[in-house]
Amino acid sequence: LEIPTIDQAYSKISDSITVEWATVPGATSYLLTAEDGDTVIETTVDNSPGTVTGLKAATLYQITIRSISAAGRSQASPPKQAKTEVSSPSPNSILVQWEAVYMAIGFSVSIMRANGLGRIWKENTTNTSLTFTSLDSGTLYTIKAFAWNANGTPGDDSTCNQRTSPRAPANIQVSFDSGALKASVSWAPTEGAFNYTVMALSDSSELSCSTTFSSCTISSLQCGTEYLISVLASNDAGSSKTASAVTLKTVACAPARVMIQEDPPGHLSVAWSDVDLGDYYVAFVKSDDGLEVHCNTSLTQCNFLSECGFTYFISVFAYNKAGQSPLGDVFNYTTAPCCPSDINPVLVSSDRVEIVWSPVRGAELYETKAVDGFNVVECNDTSPTCTLSALECDTKYNITVYSFSEARGSNMSCTSQFITTAPCSPEIKNVTQNEFSMIIVHWRSTNDDATYTVTAQGEKGLYQCSSTGESCTIGGLPCSSVFSVTAVAETPAGRSLPSYSVPLETVPCCPAGLTVTQVTQSVINVSWTLGTGAQTYVIVLESRTGQSKCHTHQNHCLLGCVACGVNYTVALKAISATGLTADCAYPSYSSSACCPLGVKLYRLGPNGIRIYWQASRGSANYSTDLYGSKGIFTCVSSTGLSFCDVTEIPCGDVYTVMVSPVAETGLKLTFCPKKIYSGRASHDP
Repeated sequence: LEIPTIDQAYSKISDSITVEWATVPGATSYLLTAEDGDTVIETTVDNSPGTVTGLKAATLYQITIRSISAAGRSQASPPKQAKTEVSSPSPNSILVQWEAVYMAIGFSVSIMRANGLGRIWKENTTNTSLTFTSLDSGTLYTIKAFAWNANGTPGDDSTCNQRTSPRAPANIQVSFDSGALKASVSWAPTEGAFNYTVMALSDSSELSCSTTFSSCTISSLQCGTEYLISVLASNDAGSSKTASAVTLKTVACAPARVMIQEDPPGHLSVAWSDVDLGDYYVAFVKSDDGLEVHCNTSLTQCNFLSECGFTYFISVFAYNKAGQSPLGDVFNYTTAPCCPSDINPVLVSSDRVEIVWSPVRGAELYETKAVDGFNVVECNDTSPTCTLSALECDTKYNITVYSFSEARGSNMSCTSQFITTAPCSPEIKNVTQNEFSMIIVHWRSTNDDATYTVTAQGEKGLYQCSSTGESCTIGGLPCSSVFSVTAVAETPAGRSLPSYSVPLETVPCCPAGLTVTQVTQSVINVSWTLGTGAQTYVIVLESRTGQSKCHTHQNHCLLGCVACGVNYTVALKAISATGLTADCAYPSYSSSACCPLGVKLYRLGPNGIRIYWQASRGSANYSTDLYGSKGIFTCVSSTGLSFCDVTEIPCGDVYTVMVSPVAETGLKLTFCPKKIYSGRASHDP
């Protein structure tokens, strides 16, 4: 089908628009459509002109037309705009219009309430329109009109109904819901109103709601905005021309540009920008342990006390008479993690320090630094412990444990403490033995104010000495023993590792007993018990007249060239296989008196004999012994005499005579020369 073309569209009354168009061949009817943006009204007519009714008064409509046949509908024609007329210019007036009538010179129009109550207004006019005023608003009236000609003959009556527009609603009440940002508007019902439209106007927006009741809710209001609220009543005659209006101030918007600072630590500052319609502000700060505090102020800043290692959740609300602002962004601020306060060194050695501490709130990692001048040793760990290694011995370190969190980084305000490593190990330079068998140990060390302990340890026990210097002496070590000698330094910071050990062998033990036996007048035999650890011995007898010496691996030795009647010092050296020598001292030894010289025999009667001799060097007592077959006869001379008489000896026998000195012990020497004497003397004295 062809698309119709609208010739014209116009309105003569407030609720309809009349449309004229050219006839489309084959069309059996036409579909008229009126749209005002909110509603669409359609009417089917048979031919041109056609009228769309049920429209709103004083409203601009887009009018289109489609031709209809058995084959279907055509496309819509190009639109044409038309506006409905106002039949009730005001709530108390009605405008009556009509077309000119042929041969008519005047018109008579009357109006009365459609319910028959009240008076009748009647007016005559020569115009084609007439306005009735002082009518009741929102009331349906019946209008009758007729024309008359020059002869005064009236024409037929034309009757129609028209309602006056309603008055604006009164007693408008607004109830604001701050949480939902909506307003509930109510008013007193208006006579003759079919529906109501509530308008909320601000500088930046326009909101509305429509209803047939006496209340309506406007949603999606903006915070921090002042609205002008008005209510229009409408019916088929149009809307109320004036409207009462009230002012609505919504809640303020949530403050923006919230800034959070912690300066100094422990003091949290929360600041925000000022907002429209905000009378005062409340800032809430809630820590992650559930504790919440708040601040009420008319300013744009609040200060709070904060603690380390907490995350604080911060929200700021603005308040006015309408209530609390909507919830804005919730900010979180994490304070720096707490610092460890109970750092405890559990191990301090010469090159390591192990420290522990209690876990602290907010710390995800611990950074430990040990600083010695320009040298820094670090360790990082998630556990509250750290072992600092590769340190210098006997060195004071400034040790700090910093707590770290991803949100805030390291807490650089943590305090440090000084820890000194244990002293360095001393180095033993030498170990010597003096003539008193004392062990003297010398060492080298770089420690300050250290006490050194030297330990000699062996199978026969442990021996120590201490000193603050670089040497000390150990006494009382057993002879013929092997020891391991070490040195340890100690300071208030701890003990060093032991030094490298130095082996120590003590001198061999001296023989416990020594015996000197005179063998001949010039030869003696010296014997002794074995000395533990001794391999060889050197025995020395020394006097003013000379020395006699023997070096042997046995425990006895014959010494010759010993002078008779001389006092000798006796010394023995016990020598180990490694050459260590023990000087052993013994009581002095006096050699025996010399044998007498010039021994002569004289007969004293038939049975007696006098033995005479020359006294030897040194004072001594002498004993004379006669050995015969018939017995042994002994004579001891008085002190100072050089002869001795033996009487009553059997005659006719051969005797061996020996004169020998007698030792202080009473022991007679048996190595002096002997003489033979027969029973008969050679001559008389």
